[in-house]
Amino acid sequence: MSDITPFKIAIPEAELADLKQRLANTRLANEVPGAGWSYGMASGFVTRAIERLNNGFDWRAAEAAINSHPQFVTEIDGQKIHFLHVTSQAQDAVPLLLLHGWPSSFVEFLGAIAPLTAAGFDLVIPSLPGFGFSGPTCEAGWNDGRIASAMLELMTRLGYQRFGVQGGDAGAIIAPAIGRAAPERVIGVHVNAATMGFIPLGPIEPAEIATFSDAEKTRLQRLQQFMAERFGFNALQSSRPQTLAYGISDSPAGLIAWLGDMFAGFGDSPDAVDLDGFLTNVLVYWFTGTAASSIRLYYENAHDPEAWSPKPNSGVPTGVAVFARDEVAIRRYGEDGNAIVRWTELTSGGHFAAMEVPEAWAQEVAAFFDGLRG
Repeated sequence: MSDITPFKIAIPEAELADLKQRLANTRLANEVPGAGWSYGMASGFVTRAIERLNNGFDWRAAEAAINSHPQFVTEIDGQKIHFLHVTSQAQDAVPLLLLHGWPSSFVEFLGAIAPLTAAGFDLVIPSLPGFGFSGPTCEAGWNDGRIASAMLELMTRLGYQRFGVQGGDAGAIIAPAIGRAAPERVIGVHVNAATMGFIPLGPIEPAEIATFSDAEKTRLQRLQQFMAERFGFNALQSSRPQTLAYGISDSPAGLIAWLGDMFAGFGDSPDAVDLDGFLTNVLVYWFTGTAASSIRLYYENAHDPEAWSPKPNSGVPTGVAVFARDEVAIRRYGEDGNAIVRWTELTSGGHFAAMEVPEAWAQEVAAFFDGLRG
């Protein structure tokens, strides 16, 4: 099956009523008085999110806003793929594939659509397999490499023989993989929220650390602290995702807490992302039943021996954006596997920069690909 079919979101009223009932029956977890975020998600954030869902948040308005953009579905490698395809009026528009990660979705890019299309880009914004309206994955094996192959096929079906790729988080792993799979087709790769391939793996010898700049030492310390204190979600999702899946698939409060801990920077930046934008993202997971399948991506990658092997340099021009609250990428560790031609360090934004600072994110992405036009 290679048909591309127009798609519109239309969540049944019964599902909205079920959500409201579940929210009304929420049992909040007890917490240590005054603990804040030190044990994990603070109840104040969950309470505020539930109150907003009950009073003021309008899913139908969010649904209509998404539906104002052309959406489609197709089947690739036995898996439904949902995507937005928004074209520019520019005659020399550059096709650009935008890839989200977890716990994000295509919603992350909604605020950047207007500035990027105005800047002359045709945008293809998929829901990764197992995420959102692409629906749950139907079989094992949907790791980053398989997703990269599916995204390459999607661009082929759309008639784009040459295109750019941008990705953050998991998208920052999948985007370079697409470049390695088809370097003759990929104009350039741009990443933010980059980790794998742009950070050290394993211990670093003191002699090497001695060559670090002060900024690199700060990033290494931040990375080590993150791995020691905040990486538990990865361990669980990489080993026992189905056990976690019951809680976040059955309880909207549980889903808000699990996704919200990431969006709030583990309490470091609880207001970085607009609350309604965050809730729209949460409800995409909720209404599509993809909380379980999305976290399986971690298990698939953890059990893929190729995921941890050194990657060849594709030679595709690569741009890296390091946003202020997401400074862990260290250039020297990205140089071997990537042809880095642009490295930008910004003074605002964080892990979900396309949502947090969409104009600044779009300007950085456009500037990189504008330098590759021709």
